[in-house]
Amino acid sequence: MTEFTREAMEYDVVIVGAGPSGLSAAIRLKQLNPEREVVVLEKGSEVGAHILSGAVLDTRGLDALVPDWKDKAAPLNTPVKSDKFYFLGESGKMSIPTWAMPPLMSNHGTYIVSMGNVCRWMAEYAEELGVEIFPGMAASELVYGEDGRIKGVVAGEFGKNPDGTPGPSYEPGMELHGKYVFLSEGVRGSLSKEVIAKFSLDADSDVQKYGLGMKELWEIDPAKHKQGSVTHTMGWPLGSSAGGGGFIYHLENNQVYVGFVVHLGYKNPHVNPYLAFQQFKHHPMVKELLEGGKRVAYGARAISEGGWQSMPKLTFPGGALLGCSAGMLNVPRIKGNHNAMLSGKAAAEAAHEAIEAGRAGDELTAYETEVREGAIGKDLKPVRNVKPMWSKWGLTASLALGGLDMWTNTAGFSLFGTLKHGKSDAEATEPADKHKVIEYPKPDGKISFDRLTNVSFAATNHEESQPAHLRLTDPDIPVSVNLAKYDGPSQRYCPAGVYEFVKDETTGADRFVVNFQNCVHCKTCDIKDPSQNITWTTPQGGDGPNYPNM
Repeated sequence: MTEFTREAMEYDVVIVGAGPSGLSAAIRLKQLNPEREVVVLEKGSEVGAHILSGAVLDTRGLDALVPDWKDKAAPLNTPVKSDKFYFLGESGKMSIPTWAMPPLMSNHGTYIVSMGNVCRWMAEYAEELGVEIFPGMAASELVYGEDGRIKGVVAGEFGKNPDGTPGPSYEPGMELHGKYVFLSEGVRGSLSKEVIAKFSLDADSDVQKYGLGMKELWEIDPAKHKQGSVTHTMGWPLGSSAGGGGFIYHLENNQVYVGFVVHLGYKNPHVNPYLAFQQFKHHPMVKELLEGGKRVAYGARAISEGGWQSMPKLTFPGGALLGCSAGMLNVPRIKGNHNAMLSGKAAAEAAHEAIEAGRAGDELTAYETEVREGAIGKDLKPVRNVKPMWSKWGLTASLALGGLDMWTNTAGFSLFGTLKHGKSDAEATEPADKHKVIEYPKPDGKISFDRLTNVSFAATNHEESQPAHLRLTDPDIPVSVNLAKYDGPSQRYCPAGVYEFVKDETTGADRFVVNFQNCVHCKTCDIKDPSQNITWTTPQGGDGPNYPNM
């Protein structure tokens, strides 16, 4: 067998993921010491290619990191001008007055943005400061030191055969070592998942909860466009089958973001989040807006919803978890990018202090303290009960009790303490025979679209000769357990049509097919599979979606 050796490159800090938290850390490290050696590894074909977010951006993270961002032409072009909340019925809507909401829910001073473009701008600024950024370099493996600490990652491995063996054009990649390794992979990152398990970082935290966010970019009739308008909805078409809701954000150039979030803790395995999203667009309010327009792009990704009580320990020997790798989304505000930026800044400051003091390699306890006691903790702790209330008591009760709890938290106390989430999203799935099949309308090809057609608007691509990055622990379980007991929920919860069950033409037996080429890296399968039999790993660098302006 041919032996392959990897070259090693040494840095002060190695950052995995060029999202808002990773780029913020890189920028802050260079601000503190221009001589600091910092590298950022990005699995997407370019910075921003894999970034998908709502997004209404609270600028407090950017204000702290780059106070003169306006002078530096940051792509924040659309301030929020109007803010509406609706409870939807099948054909009507009821307005929820904003005056009844706690002040923390206000969108005053926020901006409708493409976070992909914000990250592209941040990357340019980071490179001006001297940060090395390597797009198309998937960090596929952790490197451990003799003492058990994380000392680096393996990146840039290409050319494996489908069975995982080195192919004729195999490149082993290289090891990038650092005094610290920051994992800023976003939700359910494969390396973060490994680190959390290895160092039991979640031993004292509640179970993490997730949602699936799906989003389309539309160009609409200019007569219907209201730049700066923000709308959020709850209720129809989900009803009691699942939690979640929709959003409509009017950005510049007659474009609108239309999106839908489904909480993944639903019980009924017949729920189809993607088709619920398509059905949402046929509500009269949404349909009227989109008629005469055209869809420009589509994408999907999981979001972390556990909040304050679900954040694991943030530091481990050799590094730290940043942003959504730890779960810093403010659920009722549907905002996490500001906390991601603040976490990157805080981690950078802690690492800088340790290195300057000759304590490189020490655990970054100052980072943990800043997140828990600083601005991030103050943002997340007051809203910590909204998600578990919604999961336990439903939408109506959670609106009343969650609102009350947020109001009392502004005064520094909670009537409910800290509620627990209960089961994981995978464990919440119940057998199919306990629930009715849900009939969804067939997409019309004008307002609503089938999955495979929409996935083409994500511009996703995976080199087909590589090993499938969606790995089955037991290849028999999808048919013998998940199809038999849960009616094969993977064929519905995946928003990209990756999974399907087909009949063998000879035997008539069911066969599980994984079309990994369709994957948009949302990681829902890793989260929601009731048998926890699917593991999402990184494909080779550069593969996956290529999101424009998302």
